[in-house]
Amino acid sequence: MKVYCYAKCGTCKKALKWLDEHKVEYEKIDIAQDHPDEAMIRELHKKSGLPLKRFYNTSGRIYKDLGLSKKIPEMTEDEQYKLLASDGMLVKRPLVIGDGYVLVGFKEDEWEIIGK
Repeated sequence: MKVYCYAKCGTCKKALKWLDEHKVEYEKIDIAQDHPDEAMIRELHKKSGLPLKRFYNTSGRIYKDLGLSKKIPEMTEDEQYKLLASDGMLVKRPLVIGDGYVLVGFKEDEWEIIGK
């Protein structure tokens, strides 16, 4: 299992603690330094079954500085994939990729799928 996260992110810290407490093995990847590319974002979006808007870090500085809450509704999916791939800090974290699932953000009830 791969976990894309950011060291200074409180939610990521909680998620990693949860994984450690549940004795789940994972590979931690710094999303700011080694973020998913466009092809990977496309694949993860399709695998997740989630709306594309769930992949955005809406509380992040870049999202707010670019005024994306107003721009995204007018963008095509292709434009959004390119945007998400342009900077790891735009991607909601943690981003978890496991066998048969993709999790975006940390919600304990959704994370129960891990290890099953």
